[in-house]
Amino acid sequence: MIKIAIFGFGSVGQGVAEVLLSKGDVIRRIIGDFEVVAVTDSKGGLADENGVDLAEALEIKRKRKRLPEGVTTMDVIENMDFDVGIEVTVTNIEHGEPGLTHIKGCLKRGANVITSNKGPLVVAYKELARLAEKNGARLMFEATVGGAMPIVKLVKNDLAVNEIYAIKGILNGTCNYILSRMERERLTYDQILAEAKELGIAEADPTYDVEGIDAAAKLVIIANALMDMDVKFEDVERVGITKITPEAFEVAMEKGYTIRLIAEVDKIEGILRVSPRLIPIQHPLAISGTLNAALIRTDLAGDVVVVGKGAGSKETASAIVSDLIELYRCRD
Repeated sequence: MIKIAIFGFGSVGQGVAEVLLSKGDVIRRIIGDFEVVAVTDSKGGLADENGVDLAEALEIKRKRKRLPEGVTTMDVIENMDFDVGIEVTVTNIEHGEPGLTHIKGCLKRGANVITSNKGPLVVAYKELARLAEKNGARLMFEATVGGAMPIVKLVKNDLAVNEIYAIKGILNGTCNYILSRMERERLTYDQILAEAKELGIAEADPTYDVEGIDAAAKLVIIANALMDMDVKFEDVERVGITKITPEAFEVAMEKGYTIRLIAEVDKIEGILRVSPRLIPIQHPLAISGTLNAALIRTDLAGDVVVVGKGAGSKETASAIVSDLIELYRCRD
């Protein structure tokens, strides 16, 4: 029996719970029996060594906007028996908390961790990787980089014997939505941003996305975890999309190009940057809408391109559950 604890019960945590409920039979056929023994949010939680009723947890959260008081995340980490902690609390790339403490606590006791939380990996990936190895645990983080777009396991598994020279791509769906609509409709940045907020594609405060902060955080994880580099967020050269105009698209399109926010790490050229770039219209990265894409340059496989949805509770939950399956598919 695989015992799971979920830390964080916002949109992603609830998405994970919904997938575990709706796809439970399929998951069990692949990895064997499992149960969720704890679910926590910032206010409280539910815990039962015999299994938490996820449907009830979802109903409570939706009605009350919080889980019952009395159980904290650290209570669960320090006192309960579980095999894997799914850490999906809010990202903070400045200090990584509270997720950093949660992940360290799980790994120190030898529990595996699956996370969508970029903050701890941006701040301390190398430390966390060493801690996992020391304690015989695994740190899984497919959901941190591209949502449902499979890049981490693609590089670590399918391209394992390849040397990765460079990875560049579109790692923020909000920016891609804005730019692709500017390309198509020639409306201003401000006009499309306002509509994106109304549609829920952009946050009320979109700074994290439109200034390239989110994409830069993902790029740091890619560089350190997939290319064995040792870089910090401050090392990323970063320019956002707020100054892009419809006129810039007019000029670009006349010459067969479009404009996208590209995150790029290149070991040979020494590049680590996020910035608006000219992309040929027929290029694999010239995608539209909220999609993410990455082009991986290798020595053996050549260029490999992957495209997928980079955000959304169910999409992120898909990546998290894929990590769960990766952990337990081949158990003895």
